Amino acid sequence: MKPKLTIVKIGGNVIDDPEMLQTVLKEFGQLDGAKLLVHGGGKIASDISKRLKIPTQMVDGRRVTDATTLEVVTMVYGGLVNKNIIALLQSLGTDAIGLTGADANTITAHKRAVKEVDYGFVGDIDVANINTKKLSFLINGGLVPVFCALTHDKQGQLLNTNADTMASSLAIALSGEYDTELIYCFEKNGVLLDVEDDNSLIRELTYLHFQQLKDDGVIHQGMIPKLDNAFLAKRHNVGVTVKHALNLTSPIGTSLL
Repeated sequence: MKPKLTIVKIGGNVIDDPEMLQTVLKEFGQLDGAKLLVHGGGKIASDISKRLKIPTQMVDGRRVTDATTLEVVTMVYGGLVNKNIIALLQSLGTDAIGLTGADANTITAHKRAVKEVDYGFVGDIDVANINTKKLSFLINGGLVPVFCALTHDKQGQLLNTNADTMASSLAIALSGEYDTELIYCFEKNGVLLDVEDDNSLIRELTYLHFQQLKDDGVIHQGMIPKLDNAFLAKRHNVGVTVKHALNLTSPIGTSLL
């Protein structure tokens, strides 16, 4: 029987709320078995870009990353956000280690090809090249990896990488060695029929239903890449749930079928 591994992804709105972040990190640390955390930080990066008078461009919920924006997200994701999370986890008794994909060559990626949109220095992960041996070494050694949304191309170039994609890719890669569960946590109860109504939770979501809701415009913007990645992991036999960050250890949420 494979050992259990829970991968949790938290987003910018959770990180922006100190009380919510403290609660979710405390519950994360109490999860049974091995665990791994992936975080974004997009809102903080956007706020700092605004203060520095650097324009932010988003397309379908994904950040366009020019050279200057890459400097900002590297400082924010790999520095400010990641190290604050590590310090909080240590204060809560979780022995965590902060990582980018460049650290220990854990996650390599390639610069996204230009099609309809030039996303700039954005990386697409090659799942087969994720260094599961190094990650297992850290996990089995009792450490909790905490990844920010940065990878590298092995040619010295850092790449901004969607955190939802990173979480899904890690879950798929590590599913060969672990019984892997992926939980996407954010500020809503899960996938909602009406984003303004927290009671419109969809408890179980199939891929066909997701496609219908996307075509109807019910699911849009940042939820599209999140659920695209969630269903990709599901197709690789990873258990996937989307839920409110404060319900991390609760059954309330959207389970993917």
